[in-house]
Order: sequence, then structure tokens, then C-alpha cells
Amino acid sequence: MTNTFLYQNSKDFFRLKGDQLFALKKLGIHTLQDVLYHFPTRYESSTSAKLIQDLIVGESVTVYGKISSLKTGKSFKSHVTKAEGWLDDDTSRLKLMWFHQPYIAKLIQNDSLVKVHGKVTERNGQLSMLNPEIEPISAIPNGIGDDLFSSGPNEFGEVDGNSANFGQIPVYAESKGITSKWFFHAVQKIFRHPEFAYIQDPIPTEILKKYNLPSLQTALVWIHTPKKDADAKVAEKRFAFEEIFYIQLKNEFIRAEQSAEQSFVIEKSTDELANFTSRFPFALTEGQQSAIDTVLTDFKTGHPMSRLLEGDVGSGKTAVAAVTTYATVASRPKGQDFGTLQVAYMAPTEILARQHFESFIQYFKHMPISIGLITGNGCRKFPSKINKDGWTDISRTQFLKWVASGEISVVIGTHALIQKSVDFKHLAYVIIDEQHRFGTAQRQKLTKKNVKGVSGMSDTGGMNGDSNNGSSDNNEKPVKVSKFKTTPKTFGVPHLLSMTATPIPRTLALTMYGDLDLSILDQMPSGRKKIITEIVGNGGKAGKKSDRSTVYEHIRSELKAGRQAYVICPRINEPDPEKEQSVLARSVKEEAKRLKSDVFPEFRIDIMHSKMKPAEKEEVMERFSRHEIDILVSTSVVEVGVNVPNASLIIIEGGERFGLSQLHQLRGRVIRGNHQPYCYVFTSDSASGGKSKSSEKTIERLKALATAKNGFELAELDLAQRGAGELYAGKQWGLSDIAMNAIKNLKMVEAARNEAQAVVRTYGKMVEMQSAEPLLTDILRRKRDVHFE
Repeated sequence: MTNTFLYQNSKDFFRLKGDQLFALKKLGIHTLQDVLYHFPTRYESSTSAKLIQDLIVGESVTVYGKISSLKTGKSFKSHVTKAEGWLDDDTSRLKLMWFHQPYIAKLIQNDSLVKVHGKVTERNGQLSMLNPEIEPISAIPNGIGDDLFSSGPNEFGEVDGNSANFGQIPVYAESKGITSKWFFHAVQKIFRHPEFAYIQDPIPTEILKKYNLPSLQTALVWIHTPKKDADAKVAEKRFAFEEIFYIQLKNEFIRAEQSAEQSFVIEKSTDELANFTSRFPFALTEGQQSAIDTVLTDFKTGHPMSRLLEGDVGSGKTAVAAVTTYATVASRPKGQDFGTLQVAYMAPTEILARQHFESFIQYFKHMPISIGLITGNGCRKFPSKINKDGWTDISRTQFLKWVASGEISVVIGTHALIQKSVDFKHLAYVIIDEQHRFGTAQRQKLTKKNVKGVSGMSDTGGMNGDSNNGSSDNNEKPVKVSKFKTTPKTFGVPHLLSMTATPIPRTLALTMYGDLDLSILDQMPSGRKKIITEIVGNGGKAGKKSDRSTVYEHIRSELKAGRQAYVICPRINEPDPEKEQSVLARSVKEEAKRLKSDVFPEFRIDIMHSKMKPAEKEEVMERFSRHEIDILVSTSVVEVGVNVPNASLIIIEGGERFGLSQLHQLRGRVIRGNHQPYCYVFTSDSASGGKSKSSEKTIERLKALATAKNGFELAELDLAQRGAGELYAGKQWGLSDIAMNAIKNLKMVEAARNEAQAVVRTYGKMVEMQSAEPLLTDILRRKRDVHFE
């Protein structure tokens, strides 16, 4: 039995065409189930509206009134088309502006009554809303909201009922051609269909009863037409549990499949490992040693390891990767005639790949181990036949042959590693650096390099549309496929170590990375000095008593002593003052000019941002690494993990525009050396010239950056304060807002995981669940893939 009614095409059911059909496709809506799972973004009633005189800058609110003075025009600076007008109620006036939407002035008639919803801003002392939602109404509501629930026929020619049947007005995300009102009527049309009464719940009944969750049918009605707030909350809880449960179930089936696979048994004695690490110029921390021991234990099981190594900024993940790489390439598995095993180390950008290549040369130069580097711009091999202490450039064809024959044991590269032309002889260990920058499919392609017939690649070396999720700036040259015969592949599935320098809250890790075991590095190598962080707010101060001028003087003294500095800005170019509220947000280009002319004329200053070509960014970073640049003004594109030990200063402009975890990542750029690091976070000047409640709240949030013990503590604070959707880009993952907010609930996440584990223990494989739980199996197959990035 399946819910075939829900899988009907929405185009046929609603007889869609033109703009409506295009709008639904843009929203990712194709079936009736998609329509029903397009949940309201909020609910309204007359009590949620405000008078204009009571509006507060920064709040999102609904306002009713009469609109006048509608006209079209262009912004002064960027000449962007716009519509504008004034909204009046009995208390005051509100300026309304819509950029790129001049048609608004033609759709709405002057002196008509309207409902608008948007964020209140202020410019030159005048309250305004930019790009608000607007809807004509027949009368100002008195206790029941607008005329959405009128007793007349809707746009489908049917009657939904009147306001007495509904306690809350649902408001949906819209797209051009589809309004919130359309969604409400569409949902009601589905509810009235006879087959809706017979839809089946994919979640087993015993699970629903155990956690007091409503059935699918009841939850759908409650979330779209709640009579009271409690109805919507209970429905949200059910759908949050449902989505997390599906993710956990997929994760557990993946883990079950992995546990059945065979991998290389890798063992190395404690004495041999100690001899290798004795050459390091530093001592391993307890956290590093623990992570190494855990990985080596996984290596001995004979089943493929899948582990996430989560380390704070500068905690020494590369050293863990080096030691476990040594254990792999220096191992001779008992009873397995494989010769030298191989390691693949994938980094998101070329500059990071080159950095790892050079550091691995230092780790392994005393051993008879060949190390290779492959990127979209060429290949290198260490050691060189001419110079055994250095590397040499080699042709791609020769490089690929040596990798396929096993002559190159350690292969480091960018996403070029997953091209079809790269073939390994005995790939035993895969390391993914900054794993969140790669798609799940990309990582799977690398770990399947030893499996016959598995490539998933086109003959052109493309990634078949797989998103690179963060390495889009790489834009490397396409790798051509070389036509040569390779050694037959073995069937061993390589071990996988994913690494990230982005601290992840426990609930998010349990959900998004539930198919991976977790190791944490929360200690810093000895000799590293704790960063001094100061927060400087609008007109006032937070943390230590610093202002811009004293910060600049301190930076000047450090630069004269030979240090280098980053200046991070939220924008590339100056904003259009008529288009943006944040007029005073500093931009890379203008800030670099200002610093050079007014503040640091005696120092070398350059810029970097995401609009630059990859080669240009690489060249700037190389010059900064060689100390040919004193101050680098950049957006947040500054590469995670790039090692410039001499850079010990960072200024972050517009600190309120970044999450705490992102700020922590940015300041991590200056803790690579042994010099005292400093981080100065400036907030934007208040538009009103004073301290608003919102600015005070911002300062309080940013103070945590100076007081938190580590990035993990900051990640938990960020999750609690801003929400997972804002913090971790839930839309990119494919998660609903409801599920992203539910991730903050540890009990719910653990409950969903426990129930998923119980289902997998019962059935073992998804195919065995088909007959017993057809609906659950069906929904797992139909559910859009979740991207764990």
C-alpha cells in the first residue's frame, strides 16, 4: 500500500499553466505531497498587526492602512528600477520601496486599502520597509485578519468556509505567479478530496504513540489550519521528528551496509609509530594521540572506517592525517599480497592541496615514499629523480600511470582526484580535508575507486551536476581522460577520514553526520598563544577599552615589528544607499583605498574577494605568504586552513553580520604562528546614531567570542541564538526550517536516532523492510536527498 494520491502531479490536479506552473517548479513543488509539505512560514491574526506609530526598527511586522503616492523610478546610484509609495493609518506614515519590482505601482491602486508585511528600517529619521509583502484588502480587519477566509468562492471556484472555522491565518512563502492565498486554497482543495481521508502514515503507529505525536492526516490539518497556537506547535513537532527520523534511518542503513563491507587490515606497532612522530618539531597533544589511536583501532577491524575528525581551528588535524597515513603506506597487511597501500588526500582548493603536499614532504622525506600532487593546473611528484630533496613537475599522463601502478603511494589533490582518469592500484585510505566543502557524492566517488565498475563519472571528467558546495571558487581546468590500461582493481573498500575545522554542535553532528563515527580535537599544540579578542561597538565599547584609532596604532606597531594583518569586510563594493539599509557596511575595495590613503600609507596593501578569478586569488595568497603584502583586505573568502604563521592580526568589520562560528573561523587565520595573535571585531555604526536594543543585543552576542573557551562552545551558543537554519544553511542541505530548528532539541534527535536504529536492527537491509513497512520504504525512496554539507 502506498499513498498514490499524494504522489499525483500538482500540474494536473490544479490544472496549472504558465506562471503558476513555473512558480511551483521554482519552489521545488511537483506533487500534492510537495504542496502539503510547503508549510506556513508564520501565522497571523489581527492581534499580530501593529499601528505605524508603534513600530520598532528591526522587527518584522504586519501593518494595515491606505497606500498613496505610488510611482516608479530608478535608484540614484545604481539606477535599479523600483516602485515606491506611502502607507498611512490613523497614527503615522510609513515609506514603502520595492527594488526590481516596478510593476507593484501598477498592480496596486492609489488610495486602496492594503496589508503589508516586512522588516522595519530607518533612514534619515523616516521609518520604511524595503521589498515588503503587500496584499489589497477590502476592509481593515477587526479581530479576524484580512479577507483570506471570505465565504465566497476562491480562485478554484470552490468555497473554503469562513473565518469562524480557523483560528490562525497561515502565511506561505511565495514566488512570482503564486501567492500565499493560492497556497491556502490549494491545501483546502486537497483536504476536501475524498482520498485525503484514507492517506496512510509512513511512521509506525507504535512510534507515534510512544512520543505522543499526531497522525500524518491530523498533523497536516493542524499545521495548515490551526485553531490555536498549540495545534501548530504539536504538528511542527511531528514533522520535525519525521524529517530527522528519515535522515537517521538513511544514516543507519548506510552504517549497516558499511559494516558488511570488507576493507584493508592495517596494523603498525607502537614503537614504529613513536619513531615516526619523534621527528616532529612538536609533541602530540593528548587529543591528537587519542584520535590516532582510535583511527588505528578502526583500521584493524577489517571493515571500512567512516570517521569524522572535528578539530578546533589550529588543533593539529594535519598531524593526525600524517601519522595515520604513515601507518597505511608503511603497513604490509598479513595475508594480503597488495604491496604498498595507497592514500588519497583531497583538499577543497589548489592552495590548500599544495600546502598539504609540502607539509607531507617534510613528514616523509626520510622514507622511501613517493608523494604526488594533482590539481587542475598540473601534477608534481616527490622525490625528483634529479633532486631527491625536492619535487618535480611531471606530465598528467605519466602521473596517472604511476598512481595506477602503485608507484606513487600518497596522492594529494583537489577534486581532480575524483576524475574518472585517476585510477589507483590499492587505495586503502581516503582523507577529506574541510569535508563540508565537498558533496556527499564526491566523497563517495573517491572511496569507491577500488570497486570494479564504479566511477559515476562522464567521459569528460565532469561531476554529472554534483554540487561542489563551497569550492566553486576553485574553477579548475577540466581534467582530460587519458586512455590507458590500468592494473585490475581490488575489491577492498578504503577507510575514510573526513576532517573539519568547523565546530559542530552535538545535535547537528548526530543528525547530519549520523553515518560517521566522531572524534574531537579540543586541545591546541603547545607553544600557541591564546588569541586576544576585542569587540568594539557602535560609538561605545565592549570588552577592553579600544576604539578604532587605538586599534590602528597597535596594528601599526605590530606591522613595524614584521607582522602581517587581515582586514575582513562584509562587502566587495559599496552598497547603494537607496537600496540597502546597511549604508555604513564597509567594502573591500573602498576600505583598502581608505586604509592606504588615510591610515597605513607606509605599508603594502592588497585585496582579495570571491569575484576574482581563481588564479588571481592564488597569486594574492602566494604574495601574502611570501610577505610581499603587509595588509590583506578581503571578504570572508580567506581560505580556511591556509597557513601564514607571520599573520598575527585580524580586523573584522561589521562583526554583527557574521555568526559566532564564522567569526571564530576567521580569527583562526592568525593563530598559526608563535607570535601573539590579536582579533578586533568592529560592529557597524548605528544608523540612528545611538544605541538601540538590537545593537546592545549584538554586542552581548559578540562578547561570547572573547569569553568562550573554544569553538565548540561558540558553536553551541550560535545554534541557540541564531538557529541551525541560519547558522548552517539549511536550504543548502535540503532540510525544512522546522527540522533545522528541531536540531536544537537533543532529546528529539536522540529519540529519532534510537527509533531508526531499532528499525534497522529489525530489518537489517532496506530491501527486507519493503514488505513489512512499504510506506516507510516508499517515503525513503521518494524523499529528496539530504546533502550533508
